[in-house]
Amino acid sequence: MRRLILALPVVLAACAQGPTLEQRLSTFIGQREGDLVASLGVPVRTYEVDGRRFLQFEQQRTVVVPGDPWGYGWYGMRHPWAVPSTYAPVRCDITFVLREGRVESFTARGDGCG
Repeated sequence: MRRLILALPVVLAACAQGPTLEQRLSTFIGQREGDLVASLGVPVRTYEVDGRRFLQFEQQRTVVVPGDPWGYGWYGMRHPWAVPSTYAPVRCDITFVLREGRVESFTARGDGCG
């Protein structure tokens, strides 16, 4: 039991991840439009209404969806019910709202925004 208690901080540190998407994007609040574009690239869409400017950025990546790990039998022979790993695109659309040339807020939508 004592070993478990001593190992707990190491296990928790190994599970720690970097900042969340919201934490990373919040650093752009208050920045000028030029600085935002210099950091993220050219937006795919822009729209202006009521004194606000909306800049949309898209991120897309491909992830591996693991198959059935029990689909293989002895000596690596594949069973007929085995499901192979597949690839799936995940996407995140990030929209920044600017007022008077500065980032005011942002939203992120999509299954790849995690």
